[in-house]
Amino acid sequence: MSEENKILTILGIDPGLATAGYGIIIRAGHKLSYVDSGEITTKSKTPFETRLLAISSWLREIIEKESPQIGVVEETFYGSNAKTALQMGHARGAILLTLSQANVECAEYSARSIKQAVVGNGSASKEQVEYMVKNILNVKELPGEHAADALAAAICHANHGDFSL
Repeated sequence: MSEENKILTILGIDPGLATAGYGIIIRAGHKLSYVDSGEITTKSKTPFETRLLAISSWLREIIEKESPQIGVVEETFYGSNAKTALQMGHARGAILLTLSQANVECAEYSARSIKQAVVGNGSASKEQVEYMVKNILNVKELPGEHAADALAAAICHANHGDFSL
């Protein structure tokens, strides 16, 4: 099957410990179609390992339901707070492990690369990203900004990724 005719289900993930987002799109040739998106929130008072397990279980359910060929994870920008950076690293690790255990190929892009691919500006605001995601996928509403970011990651890969699966 030629690259142009390949149908690919892409799972975009915006990793987070407090809130993580996902977005599923299908790429058929040059056409992108919206399938689903959502978010999971974990409470800060819940034990850390329980929060990681909740994220992993949530993601496993999405993978079982949608059977994506590839998972696209937004790389996390780490600021100056070491504790936050470490916690985000654990959340990303749980996400990458879950994808790997499900035999879903992984791709990662920086937030700047995703914004550049979707908006045309690597410094775009969250509002600009959400606006473009809605326009590209022809959807009126999204569950939240984390779902929009996850869909943006999926769109980025759909338009710029390696499809030698």
